[in-house]
Amino acid sequence: MKKVIHVLFAALVLFLPFGIEAQETIIQIRCPDDFHVHLRQDAMLQGVVDQTASQFKRAMVMPNTEPPIKNGADVIKYYNEILAAVDLQYQGFQPLMTFKITPQTSIEDVQSVSGLVIAGKLYPDGVTTNSQGGVTDFCALYSVFAEMQAQGIVLSLHGEKPGEFCLDREEKFLATLNQVVKDFPNLKIVLEHVSTKAAVDAVTVLPDNVAATITLHHLELTLDDVVGSLLHPHHFCKPIPKRYEDRDALLNAALSGNPKFFFGSDSAPHLRGRKECSDGCAGVFSAPVVLPSLVALFEQHQQLDRLEDFVSTFGANFYGLSLNEGKIQLMREEWEVPAEIAGVVPYKAGTRLSWKVQ
Repeated sequence: MKKVIHVLFAALVLFLPFGIEAQETIIQIRCPDDFHVHLRQDAMLQGVVDQTASQFKRAMVMPNTEPPIKNGADVIKYYNEILAAVDLQYQGFQPLMTFKITPQTSIEDVQSVSGLVIAGKLYPDGVTTNSQGGVTDFCALYSVFAEMQAQGIVLSLHGEKPGEFCLDREEKFLATLNQVVKDFPNLKIVLEHVSTKAAVDAVTVLPDNVAATITLHHLELTLDDVVGSLLHPHHFCKPIPKRYEDRDALLNAALSGNPKFFFGSDSAPHLRGRKECSDGCAGVFSAPVVLPSLVALFEQHQQLDRLEDFVSTFGANFYGLSLNEGKIQLMREEWEVPAEIAGVVPYKAGTRLSWKVQ
């Protein structure tokens, strides 16, 4: 009998590394960056900014406000508004500023933001929130791109071609991306929130001055999660989640350790009434759940050791920023995502997550 017990005990010890006791209960990573976030303005800004500031040391803030951020004076004003809205306990948070490239953007506009921004964001006409009156002729902006190249300002692209079928817009845009890359070999370019295998493949083979951001929701959702059974308006975003093979390609890129792919949440809050209506706005408010969800996702795929590079290293290196000092800690602890935050329904509202930021 004693022999049997010893054998069972030995077997238990043998398999413990793969059991519950072998799981991490606390993890620490270098303080991360979010290289694509929408913080909005006024009351909305006040209500959502701490959801980002509590998890990220720095965040690249999108300029498609109303009115948009188009020049140096706009950038300074918006930067100060963001910092004034951040709670004192997160006062180390740093907004990374951008300006909006429009058909009217001039060389002088680029010069006015030099030293204040890290990127200029270009929206093709009508492809997403507040993109009306956006760019239709890329060649007309070549003098702007040349000045950005000279000033070391990154070109940030919403990569969808207007007028195409919604599932094909990103892939159809890739010809434009390839042409700009060819014509401006020293201009750093980020294809934002990629959503297709075609985009992943394109960025992978393009030169090292081209990179891409990947969101949490595009790593988890497909079109089935938006309209597959019932309509889920809080999963609706631009670019829209695509097919299973597209989601898998994004996941493989995020887990690969390829420095061309790094994190940008594209967290985009809209009031509940603007989402749950007949013409609902595009945007997923993922900020409250980003890091806990990413930890769970990377853990599920046995790649926790690559999470820090994805959220804390690759993006900073691409933008030429120093790495953040300090660590952020997450604990394995269940909590329920609130049903609503500041009038906005967050991604995964009402569900229970297994990791929590400490």
